[in-house]
Amino acid sequence: MNQARFRHFGEAQHDDWALIDNRFRDYVADAPRRVLGHLQRLAGDHHGYPVDRYEHSLQTATRALRDGADEEMIVCALLHDIGDELAPANHAEIAAAILEPFVDPLNAWMIRHHELFQGYHYRHFFGQDPHVREQYRDHPAYERTVRFCDHWDQTSFDPDYDTLPLEHFMPMVERVLGRTPHGGLPDPLPEEALR
Repeated sequence: MNQARFRHFGEAQHDDWALIDNRFRDYVADAPRRVLGHLQRLAGDHHGYPVDRYEHSLQTATRALRDGADEEMIVCALLHDIGDELAPANHAEIAAAILEPFVDPLNAWMIRHHELFQGYHYRHFFGQDPHVREQYRDHPAYERTVRFCDHWDQTSFDPDYDTLPLEHFMPMVERVLGRTPHGGLPDPLPEEALR
C-alpha cells in the first residue's frame, strides 16, 4: 500500500496513519531543499531596488557571516525575505513561520518584526514614524533585531558587494532546517496500544 484508503478520518485505520506518518517524515526531511528552491525564485525581480531579492538575501547572509554571527542567525538572514514572492505585505510573517520550529524564539521574533524595525531607515519618506520600533525597546529581542536590520539587512543592496553564492549557505540551511522541530514530531502508537 502506498496511499491511504480512507475517504474521511472516521474510516482511517492504523496502517493508513502509519503510512502517512512515514511520508510526512520524509517530507519534513526534504524541507531544506524546498525552501532553498523557493528562495531561488526571488532571483530576477528587483521591485525597483538596486539588487534583486535573491541577491539581497545572499548579501544579508554574507554580511552576517562576515560579522561573526552564528549559523542560526546566518540562516535567518538568508531566509528573512523568503515570503516576499507570496505575500509582500506580510512577508516577514511567512519567513518567521518557516523558521520558527527550528530556531530560537528570539530569532523567530526578530524575523517576524524585521520589516517594522527596518522602517527606521525609510518610514519618514512615507510620512510615517521611523521610530515605531521603539515600542519594543524592552523586548528581549530588541537589540538583536536592531543589529540585524541596521548592520546587515538595510546595508545589503550593493550591486558591487562580494556576495557569497548560495552553495556556501546550503549546508547551514540543511543543518538548521534539519533539526527536529521544537516540541518534536509525535510518534504513532503501536497498533496493539490502540486496542
